[in-house]
Amino acid sequence: MESKGKPAASQDIHFYEPAKGHGLKHDPFNAIVAPRPIGWISSRDAKGNVNLAPYSFFNAFCYTPALVGFSSTGWKDTVANVQDTGEFCWNLATMDLARQMNTTALHVGREVDEFAIAGLTRAPSRFVSVPRVAESPVSFECKVTDIIQLKGTTGEPAAAWLTLGEVVAVHIDKAFIRDGVYLTELARPIARAGRRGDYFEMTADTMFEMVRPD
Repeated sequence: MESKGKPAASQDIHFYEPAKGHGLKHDPFNAIVAPRPIGWISSRDAKGNVNLAPYSFFNAFCYTPALVGFSSTGWKDTVANVQDTGEFCWNLATMDLARQMNTTALHVGREVDEFAIAGLTRAPSRFVSVPRVAESPVSFECKVTDIIQLKGTTGEPAAAWLTLGEVVAVHIDKAFIRDGVYLTELARPIARAGRRGDYFEMTADTMFEMVRPD
């Protein structure tokens, strides 16, 4: 198969060392590693205050046990909450909920309820004390397994914390299940891209299938 791009040897490469700066208008790192699932995390502190916030560094890491994780740049309310209670919920961010999700990114006090600010409804969970986003078609109830402060090659701690949690319960709107299969495109999930506010929407038109060789 011929490549339609330039041969690698003739490409005009922009090279940089991240520790020394990228030299561009916007940091390309998070635009290159894209799209990224959104960690729309609801949490609760020991006093009962509820928090809801989106994290662009989020993903799944294991089938058995089912593990998901998100990384927080800075010790934010969500990390403090999950350390307090050992619980959180992940809620699927969709095109229909994009504006509400973006609203929950506001920097507000720990006692402020982002559910109320964004006009969202709290839904009770079964195994954790943290509410889910009722309007979201999929939610995971999670129990924290690790909170890890990240570090670089020198061993110097980074101002970032990775929270991993085991998914102990899954809630799926049956409207998105057909013939026993959950269809990703029906929910129209959104994913984070680069710059300060770029996103992707996943639809049937943008998806394609390749059968794995094994």
